[in-house]
Order: sequence, then C-alpha cells, then structure tokens
Amino acid sequence: QVQLEESGGGLVQAGGSLRLSCVVSGSIFNINAMAWHRQAPGRQRELVAHISHLGATNYTNSVKGRFTISRDNAKNTVYLQMNSLKPEDAATYYCCLESVLDGMDYWGKGTLVAVSS
Repeated sequence: QVQLEESGGGLVQAGGSLRLSCVVSGSIFNINAMAWHRQAPGRQRELVAHISHLGATNYTNSVKGRFTISRDNAKNTVYLQMNSLKPEDAATYYCCLESVLDGMDYWGKGTLVAVSS
C-alpha cells in the first residue's frame, strides 16, 4: 500500500521560507516521478513543481525562482523549499507520486501553508 505523508507546513510572514517534506512508503520510490500540488480555498488544485525519477524539474511560472523541488532517494523523501513566500502562496500543499508501475497517482493528505502579509 502506497502511503505519502507530508510535513513542514505552518504560518509564516510574507517574505519568509518553509520547507515541506513528503515521505513515501510502499512503493519503489526512485523509479517514480514526484510532484507538489496546492489548493487554496475556492480554487482548483494546481501543479506547483514536478521532479522526474532522474531529477529533472519543472515549476509553475508563479513560483519559478522562489521554490525548489528536490528528492532524496535514500530517504524516500521529496522536498519543496519555498522562499520569498507571498500571501497568494497560501494553500494546502499535497505531495503526489506518479506511479510507473500501475499508472496511478497517489496523494498525501496535505499540509497547510499560511502566509501573513
């Protein structure tokens, strides 16, 4: 059973930083792409950052230059370093595993990020 557990969310002032972590169990972590998505109240879930199994990264335009996604295959963990946070970054952030074995996406329960102006 694939399980993802996010941590690291919280309240931060605008301009501050947070690092989110997502630990994966029940899957062969290093063969799968990983991603961070977010969803703010009343808005659709959006892809924030993506990292391939080889470490290639992509970001949505609004976070480029501020957020960094990375992975540690030895720890089955993916990270999202968020710098220069803005009030519009406030959302629940979800970790996603894109399984190459069954073609499914697996999700964590999310971690809440709040940014005060």
